Amino acid sequence: MAQASAQISPSAREAVCEALNQGVAETVVATMLAQNFHWNVTGMGFGPLHALFQTMYEDHFVAQDDLAERIKALDGHAEGQLSAMLARSKIAEHDGHAKAEAMVSTLLAAQETLAATMAGISAVAEENGDLLTQDLAIGRARTHEKFAWILRAHLR
Repeated sequence: MAQASAQISPSAREAVCEALNQGVAETVVATMLAQNFHWNVTGMGFGPLHALFQTMYEDHFVAQDDLAERIKALDGHAEGQLSAMLARSKIAEHDGHAKAEAMVSTLLAAQETLAATMAGISAVAEENGDLLTQDLAIGRARTHEKFAWILRAHLR
């Protein structure tokens, strides 16, 4: 049964917040990954890739805040240490030394990981009757799948 945040049990909130913190960690790492590549991309595809990478990191910056604020709405603790996020994330940081095609491939893998993580958050939220978190996660999964599609198109 769908419930408002106040009606969700403490154990359910804990499970949802744990999943959301995973999403925050991966979103933060992906944000920096896209910004790093935005700064460092070169070559014939510079213009469109520079703009695409900026669109991605700006989207992700807003998303990490939305995810963290949902944790707070559930009375959880939004983890904010970069070292903890890097340790938790399935997305690795990058030094930015790469050709444009490798940057696109790396960001594609990150977007696919984020889409899967958001789908996982949605499932945890559904299991715990948290329709609002489920909706947030589904929306984010759609966004990451769209970015993945756009990146994949650059590689064909």
